[in-house]
Amino acid sequence: MRRRAVRLAAGVAIALAMLPPLFPLYWMVISSLKGPEELQRVPPTWFPADPSLGAFGEVFEAVPFAGAFLNSLLIAGVSTLSVLVTSVMAGYVFAKYRFRGREVLFWGVVATMFLPPVVTLVPLYWLVSSMGLADSYLGVMLPWLANAFGIFLMRQFIADIPDELIDAARIDGAGELRILWRVVTPLLMPAVVSLAIFAFVFYWNNFIWPLSILQDDSKFPVVLALTQLLSYSTSVQYQNVVMAGALIAAVPTILVFLLAQRVFVQSVSRTGVKG
Repeated sequence: MRRRAVRLAAGVAIALAMLPPLFPLYWMVISSLKGPEELQRVPPTWFPADPSLGAFGEVFEAVPFAGAFLNSLLIAGVSTLSVLVTSVMAGYVFAKYRFRGREVLFWGVVATMFLPPVVTLVPLYWLVSSMGLADSYLGVMLPWLANAFGIFLMRQFIADIPDELIDAARIDGAGELRILWRVVTPLLMPAVVSLAIFAFVFYWNNFIWPLSILQDDSKFPVVLALTQLLSYSTSVQYQNVVMAGALIAAVPTILVFLLAQRVFVQSVSRTGVKG
């Protein structure tokens, strides 16, 4: 009886802790299913009286949302893939190679993690513009092709891989790239998946840099398309459209986490275990 009571209390505590972060998502879902008249009711209703998916169709009519969605998939997908490749390669070098200035260079990379993004915004803008890449997909992705946090994370995980395993592969005649991708990388899958989740969510939701470097509406990612939808929020009549657009924009990041949650949890649990 005592164990059951403890489990019940723990379940109630977890449910209460989940309510604050999940409530905005719930409110976004039910608001997107309501009609304009129901959105104006006071007090508000907690369940749609007459659910409708009409607002989701209006999203694609009000702004070029489909194109923006594809732009975000391209930008976030390519940037995430590049971060994974560069982070694994740089982390391997910092973890398993010995060369002069290695520690200074590594901690210099780590130090860039503590710079506020607004500090680097103007230098990055002038650098990308001087290369003739303003208002282009490559200009948006260029500062995101490598990531200091990713390098730091991969270096920490690769440092735990036994040197004897790598030496054995070298004795067998494997080259460094083959060792990296065929021996080291498979052992890093929990860390790689975790980094992929962090990178994809960050690049999908990033707002300031695309807003600064892009001028053509046809190249806007989904977060900038949402700002165009926000112009409808001044009228209660279109609040369901705004909520529907926000819900559509949130679907990819939610799916990425749900598909990779098992490996992500495994990575988090491994960070506290030393073999």
